[in-house]
Amino acid sequence: MRTLLVKGVLVLPDRLVGGGLLVRDGRFERIIPDADESASCDERIDLRGRYLCPGFVDLHVHGGDGSDFMDGTERDFVTVCKAHLRHGTTSLLATSCVATPDRTMKFLGLCRKAVHQPPSGARVLGAHLYGPFFAPEAKGCHPGHALRTPRPEEWQAYLDSGCVVTASIAPELAASEAFARECRRRGVRINIGHSLATFDQVRQAMAWGAAHVDHLFCAMSDRVRLRQTQAYPMRGGVVEATLYFDELTTEVIADGKHLQAELLLLAHRIKGPDRLALVTDCSRALDQPDGEYVFGPRDDGERFLKRDGVGILPDRKALASSVVGMDHMVRTFYRLTGVPLPEVVRMASLTPARIIGRDHELGSLAAGKRADFVVLEEDLTVHSVWLDGRCVHDESGRQHDSTK
Repeated sequence: MRTLLVKGVLVLPDRLVGGGLLVRDGRFERIIPDADESASCDERIDLRGRYLCPGFVDLHVHGGDGSDFMDGTERDFVTVCKAHLRHGTTSLLATSCVATPDRTMKFLGLCRKAVHQPPSGARVLGAHLYGPFFAPEAKGCHPGHALRTPRPEEWQAYLDSGCVVTASIAPELAASEAFARECRRRGVRINIGHSLATFDQVRQAMAWGAAHVDHLFCAMSDRVRLRQTQAYPMRGGVVEATLYFDELTTEVIADGKHLQAELLLLAHRIKGPDRLALVTDCSRALDQPDGEYVFGPRDDGERFLKRDGVGILPDRKALASSVVGMDHMVRTFYRLTGVPLPEVVRMASLTPARIIGRDHELGSLAAGKRADFVVLEEDLTVHSVWLDGRCVHDESGRQHDSTK
């Protein structure tokens, strides 16, 4: 099957190019210049000047459309993946939360199954083991009763599941080093998150193999807690270490609620588009009305409210995850910062794919890669979404069966 898409604006990693794209048997074959529409094909589609972008890759996503990955059923997995597909995400890491061992094992079992099945919505690349090894003081909206330090008898079972791609830890916790080193031995990438680690503790974690930091500026070391016993001198923490060490990649929640423009610009200025990814960190409240929801398992999670386009804790003193998709993150980062569109799209596609070692098949419109792509309108809203060269969602709101 050869599909030719013409008269579009291709969003490449470093520039915009007018023209089209030839897709063959679920893979990108080659870019077609504007002046050449003579390539033979079975189907020709006129993009009418719309943007053609690589499919978005989300490294940090919890839920959507009323479901959370931790709810523990195949139906909830499918619901979340279909919801994010509508917003341009074609691949994701199913992300857990702080929970009991049995709930985490159930999540991992479902994740392993999803990896090996044809996608019903966004493709599940594996699991992001997010907790339970977080600092209590930086737990955010995670269930506090299930926080704990790493124990070999627990994390060995998680890693034995075979589907963990990334695992997040607070490196200041006892036994974090043993867990991190075992993750690296098995090829699992280590993130630093929900942590009050000092600059030196981050440096130590890098020696264990940590290479990425979750949602920069959120749920991490603050100036008050980093003062020495005598109150001076001030120490650096996770934020400072993330910005200082070129070896560390990181991510931001660019929903316009978690971070103001100056923090997005600072992160982009220092880390650059190849070391800064966009993530949604999205909850079950995506595409749902304002109201009360649960972060994590329905019957054992933490309550939060959806208000004014973001999740907030019931006491309204802190935010509780985002409630929007990756298309919103791309539009908002572009609007608030003025960063060129190819760079913004790169942070939502090629950069996250590279962070988890999947850039050989995902993240750009390069020949030979999976033909996962998003067609965007001029205002960057989603027109259609394609998986393996097939349209699986279009502007009518109709979601196609991606397994046929």
